Amino acid sequence: MGTLNIVLIEPQIPQNTGNISRTCAVTGARLHLVGPMGFVITDRQLKRAGLDYWDLLDITLYSDTADFFARNKGPFFYFTTKAQHRYTDIKYPDGAYLVFGREDRGLPESLLFQHPDDCVRLPMLRHPHARSLNLSNTVAIAAYEVLRQWDFEGLADTGSLTAYDWADAPCGGSSLEGGTLSE
Repeated sequence: MGTLNIVLIEPQIPQNTGNISRTCAVTGARLHLVGPMGFVITDRQLKRAGLDYWDLLDITLYSDTADFFARNKGPFFYFTTKAQHRYTDIKYPDGAYLVFGREDRGLPESLLFQHPDDCVRLPMLRHPHARSLNLSNTVAIAAYEVLRQWDFEGLADTGSLTAYDWADAPCGGSSLEGGTLSE
């Protein structure tokens, strides 16, 4: 399985970081938290959002962005509403770092300006009130695009029912044909 790195620079909302932690835990992505943060890592809201997934999490803490960049070599992909490229236009290599900024102001423009070809965005409605998606939603969308490109290597792609066995399901009901659900 490839290595996917999720980087949060100066996260401010513990619930977002908790939700992102859960996404990282169930996908096997590594989480990098770069300070200063708007909460302490023991915050109960953070832990509550991650629920019982903390033992599955590979997490590294950094004092600031200089500490993070000194200890990691990339490749880095900067997610921002200000980018000129779509996140789906990138081929993400093994070891990719998906970098996200603060909920209230994103990544520093000086960082973005230095790396224009590595800045990516999720397309959104052109409207002044549609500024951005929630950070935890953006991270999940980005992470699953990378995992999709890697054909979900190492991830379970089938599930089981708790009260039934799929092998006993009746034939002739709904079926997947041509990538769509039909009846």
